[in-house]
Amino acid sequence: MHQPLVAVSSDVKQFENYTWHAAPQQYLEAAISGAGVLPVLVPNFGDRLDLDELLSSVDGVMLTGSKSNVDPRLYGEEATEANGPYDFARDSTTMPLIRKAIERGVPLLAICRGIQELNVALGGSLATEIQEREGIADHRAPVSDNQDERFAIHQVATIKPGSCLAGVFGPGDILVNSVHRQAVERLGSKLQVEAVAPDGTVEAVSVRDSRAFAVGVQWHPEYWVKSDDVSQRIFKAFGDAVRAHAIARTAARAAAE
Repeated sequence: MHQPLVAVSSDVKQFENYTWHAAPQQYLEAAISGAGVLPVLVPNFGDRLDLDELLSSVDGVMLTGSKSNVDPRLYGEEATEANGPYDFARDSTTMPLIRKAIERGVPLLAICRGIQELNVALGGSLATEIQEREGIADHRAPVSDNQDERFAIHQVATIKPGSCLAGVFGPGDILVNSVHRQAVERLGSKLQVEAVAPDGTVEAVSVRDSRAFAVGVQWHPEYWVKSDDVSQRIFKAFGDAVRAHAIARTAARAAAE
């Protein structure tokens, strides 16, 4: 079969006197080498995009991490400069994309900002600047110019028994990285917690009763996908789900002819 297509979220960036819609190479590389899929960037034009047509043409959706945060007004809070930066154009695209992907049973992998978008899209809220909360560890990256140090694998995440990710890793503890200052607070409808950090911070969620793999992780498996077993497994599970969806879609199309 042909290499299946996966829609990948992008960020809106201003540089070189242009407005760019872009995604970091690590995510695209992980999609190709880790999941075995062909990533296709989705520009952030909100309701100008025909997302139903897009989801009829791809077999998966991957939401990338980003320096920007989800607009707090989408979950009933005030947008402040301290909580920024924001990417309103991305929000206007990813929110409906997430809902439609889940509705249509298209496999979904949401990473870092992605898990936060997934939670908000399904009615949840986010805790901001969690490192300032009593009893919560500092989940931000260490201050360093070395990306390997910033994305170092050092934090325990405990996989819940019977969860979707227990089928990927088995239940119990895995080691992940941690590069965030926001986290899931009120859990969105249709979501269930898959994994937590030792301080109780939600590290992974999945969509309950989903027709396909639909998982969000707060860590960054894309960074170490070529060398870390945990990172490799999450992308392989996503890729397998994408290929299964592609096969089913091809069979349904053939049956209708």
